[in-house]
Amino acid sequence: EAEKRISMIGLIILGIIIGIIIIFFTATYICYRMTFFSKKRPLKSDKIILPDQGIYALYTDQIKNDILEASKMPYKSLSVISHDGLTLRGKFYEYQKNAPIEIMFHGYRSNGKRDMSTGIKRAFLCGHSALVVDQRASGESEGHTISFGINESLDALLWAKLVNKEFGENVPILLTGISMGGATVTLASCLDLPNNVIGVLADCPFHNASDIIKKVIEDMKIPSKIAYPFVKLGAKIYGKFNLEATSSFDAIKNAKVPIIIFHGKSDEYIPYQMSEKLYEVCVTKKKFVLIDNADHGLCYLVDPDKYLKEAREFFKEIEKDFYQKSINIKKHNIN
Repeated sequence: EAEKRISMIGLIILGIIIGIIIIFFTATYICYRMTFFSKKRPLKSDKIILPDQGIYALYTDQIKNDILEASKMPYKSLSVISHDGLTLRGKFYEYQKNAPIEIMFHGYRSNGKRDMSTGIKRAFLCGHSALVVDQRASGESEGHTISFGINESLDALLWAKLVNKEFGENVPILLTGISMGGATVTLASCLDLPNNVIGVLADCPFHNASDIIKKVIEDMKIPSKIAYPFVKLGAKIYGKFNLEATSSFDAIKNAKVPIIIFHGKSDEYIPYQMSEKLYEVCVTKKKFVLIDNADHGLCYLVDPDKYLKEAREFFKEIEKDFYQKSINIKKHNIN
């Protein structure tokens, strides 16, 4: 009788342990799916969903019109293969031959068409061509895991190398991104970029993935101390990446190119103080532009005149430096 009782207790304990393990891995997987997973979708889907509430409603028609105009523009399809074997796709829109090229990276769970059609117009007004990229797990690019800029920054390096090879090392390259795309380009700023990558434009970036994820968790009225460890493990187990491997804050302290940061003062999703922290620790030539009354991702749409003025001044300075350096190198080679 005693042996039966002991066996029963053992089975109960084993059942509890198995139940805890199942709950643990289920919770971890749910967190991965909610935060990082992007479901399979038609590669050439034309369905564009735009925010239409609050201040965003004021700009929906303009964004739609910019998307429509961009869809009528001629472009050249380009692609790269990522370090983990994904085919990533982009579209190149030429302003004029040998003009500086902006490689543009969109935000979280978005795509190049949605976030960067207005960016093409802005780039052209700055005298630049634009390569609009669909980041991994987005748009027409392959993949199912969004890594908040961790893997995407390595993809940015590949795109820069492709543009360098495709258009030549005498054509200046700029890495530009919005929201998570802004984090992508700031993370890439410390990498061994081609010499003709002359600068970074980051629009409303977050300074590290863990803090913005914790903020969103808290916004959902869930204690981040409880939920975040499951999110972090979900990234590691199912996404195969370390969410805390690096951060924009750490990268920008080792940046190798000039950086201009734009942020909306009314941004409720990614607080502008995150960009302030990035600006403070940036070690290269830098500029921080705060746009009044602009919510997340709306800096250019809210105040295009100020945005263009600040961007043009910054671009003019770093392009001048690049061309002067190129002339000096040619003179040195001749001598």
